[in-house]
Amino acid sequence: MSLPPLFPPPHGNGWPELSADIAGMNWMWLEEAARFATENETPWPRDLRLHLESGFFEPPPHNEILGPIRPRGEPNGIVLRRGYKVVSWGDTEQVDFTFSAAKSYLSLLAGIAVMDGLIDDLDERVCVTVADGGFEGAHNGAITWRHLLQNTSEWEGELFGKSDLIDRNRNLAVEGKGRKGEARPLQVPGTHWEYNDVRVNRLALALLRRFKRPLPEVFAERIMRRIGASDDWSWHGYRTSTVDVDGVAIESVSGGTHWGGGMLIHAEDQARIGLLMQRKGVWNGQRILPERWIDDSLTPCPLNRNYGLLWWLNTGHGRYKSAPEGSFFASGAGGNLTWVLPEQDLVAVMRWLDPTAVDTFTRLIMQALA
Repeated sequence: MSLPPLFPPPHGNGWPELSADIAGMNWMWLEEAARFATENETPWPRDLRLHLESGFFEPPPHNEILGPIRPRGEPNGIVLRRGYKVVSWGDTEQVDFTFSAAKSYLSLLAGIAVMDGLIDDLDERVCVTVADGGFEGAHNGAITWRHLLQNTSEWEGELFGKSDLIDRNRNLAVEGKGRKGEARPLQVPGTHWEYNDVRVNRLALALLRRFKRPLPEVFAERIMRRIGASDDWSWHGYRTSTVDVDGVAIESVSGGTHWGGGMLIHAEDQARIGLLMQRKGVWNGQRILPERWIDDSLTPCPLNRNYGLLWWLNTGHGRYKSAPEGSFFASGAGGNLTWVLPEQDLVAVMRWLDPTAVDTFTRLIMQALA
């Protein structure tokens, strides 16, 4: 395909489209993928508050909602090839919570912090530059930025009314079941991988301490406005997460919507973020993120080869067997996924797709590329 890669114009100016044949894709498989995504909606109810309060993630009282929450909309999504829209379904400007896809956005902010010299070295202990009591003692004091970004920190404590113990022993393969919340001996930081929302929120607070500004403000200024995103998104914390930063009260945001809060955003803005990652941190000739940061973000963690720096990978087809190994993802519970496939210059965003149907969706897209 000889068309040059597209950087779409700012939101509100239309998104250039390509017909499937010019994009080098089979229109029948593209249409089938869109139909499949529309017909395979997540089993989650539209009332997200009801779902969170049902004890899906954990039983009372640990499931107390601390941040804003609202009902979700219908399934929707978009597929880009070389930056052009080749197919979409539903309302791609429908603003919804995106759950743990927000973790990948924290990774982008960590990259900005590295670019600005606020983090000198990912292997530096966080306590060297963050002195708020959260990284004291022999155990927490040994935690590095890399540990936090790889989910290997084993941080211990309570933050904003939630203990790290709530998410200990968490197994995403059996989310809502299993031994999550049971005590276990903590391991040395950097020696055990565990998906733990309290620890991710501790990273968000540590980043706030370094920027000394609200993270949504930094995200808007340094990333979203520069890639032409809308102003429709917003990022929230909890009623308990306002902290003092040099005498100013600032809300620390959440890395997900586990207890409410987190990122409200639509599929088109998520597609722009995916395209920024696919283009190695450059947008329309401007360097937004260091290329080295993109590479580091997509380097497998030794303790979980399908995880980088808050981005999901597909090493050995371990995440989705039908997607190429070079794929990577920003993934949120309930069926919220941004799929980036650099080797094919492809970005796809799926909102509220049944998680058990994602592999079939990727297979249909790959058939459209064949």
